[in-house]
Amino acid sequence: MAPSTMSPTTEKEQQEQAIDDWLPITSSRNAKWWYSAFHNVTAMVGAGVLSLPYAMSELGWGPGVAAMLLSWVITLYTLWQMVEMHECVPGKRFDRYHELGQHAFGDKLGLWIVVPQQLIVEVGVCIVYMVTGGKSFEKCYTVACPDCKPLRTSSWIMIFAAIHLLLSQLPNFNSITLVSLAAAVMSLSYSTIAWAASAHKGRQPDVDYSKTASTATGQTFNFLSALGDVAFAYAGHNVVLEIQATIPSTPDKPSKKPMWQGVILAYLVVAICYLPVAFVGYYVFGNAVDDNILITLEKPRWLIAMANIFVVVHVIGSYQIYAMPVFDMLETFLVKKLRFRPGLPLRLIARSLYVVFTALVGIAVPFFGGLLGFFGGFAFAPTTYYLPCIMWLKIKKPKTFSFSWFANWFCIIIGVLLTVFAPIGGLRSIIVNASTYKFFS
Repeated sequence: MAPSTMSPTTEKEQQEQAIDDWLPITSSRNAKWWYSAFHNVTAMVGAGVLSLPYAMSELGWGPGVAAMLLSWVITLYTLWQMVEMHECVPGKRFDRYHELGQHAFGDKLGLWIVVPQQLIVEVGVCIVYMVTGGKSFEKCYTVACPDCKPLRTSSWIMIFAAIHLLLSQLPNFNSITLVSLAAAVMSLSYSTIAWAASAHKGRQPDVDYSKTASTATGQTFNFLSALGDVAFAYAGHNVVLEIQATIPSTPDKPSKKPMWQGVILAYLVVAICYLPVAFVGYYVFGNAVDDNILITLEKPRWLIAMANIFVVVHVIGSYQIYAMPVFDMLETFLVKKLRFRPGLPLRLIARSLYVVFTALVGIAVPFFGGLLGFFGGFAFAPTTYYLPCIMWLKIKKPKTFSFSWFANWFCIIIGVLLTVFAPIGGLRSIIVNASTYKFFS
């Protein structure tokens, strides 16, 4: 009996397929449309929603309302483009942001354009969420037990990191659906607490809507910084293709339909979370609002403690959503480039090291959020506001001077202005607050 022969190409293809079936983004493709809604809400609604009233106080009513609504519309449009481009080549799926980048700009250039920006956003967000999670734990503790001995922030960050050492071993997006659902519900809950408690308090008698800075220079810088805060509140695009990759797709039923259903639901939730918090918080407190509205509210204490617990649960989910594409890149590099054997030991070590790294940076640099306003400007605005538009112009080639052509160029101009101006505000806030920054606090 002749031995069965397998051509080297078929064997290589089978090995590649086996690796793809193991990697987190491509291992499970049986997600429902509502999974994408949870994941998108969790990715987009950050704890930054609580600083929106403060951003409004630096922008004022007119520019503030315009920035909030315009950001919502532009980012919904660019998200729709990414959902459409996921399967813009028949029979092929662009499961990762950089794969779409490589299709648009070429293999080498596409990688260099997308991957550094995506990593700045995802790793940066993970570090910020480490600090946010730790500080929210700390707030729960001090509000619930004001007479207890305080613990250092670094201890709380370590407790928060311990949770992620466990959760990071969940293999893929579909396995973190429940974590993501809990996070999405929590984001809606603490946003509702923030604006409902503000509305209950009622407009303060001495409310003042003038700018806090006394000089024109100070007002300009604060305006730019606040513009950055509002713009980056809508930055969930870095994980959208990776989320869509988990949805099944056939020629009759492409993944874009269920994905778009999920995105619409997610954007309605985002509007319900963002707009009332920003507008009601600013209306009630004016320029006296803190950069976290829960601090301004203070009472009732049990409600504020509860809101902080909700923030912790939400940030746990968000961390996992942003870490998953990083795990995918890390594991792809280790298995395909360095030829490590795929399996549990590799995943355990690689992911645990990443969690430890983000925790250590968070502990060493607890003011990292202030830095992200600066660095984020270079990465959040492109990946969210105009990279999708540039790819659309390159891939779809809309007719010059058509509506699509104008819409894309409008988004590109707004995005480029954000990339230039938002980091200026972020840099100034770093310079102004540098004296208060303490390493390892």
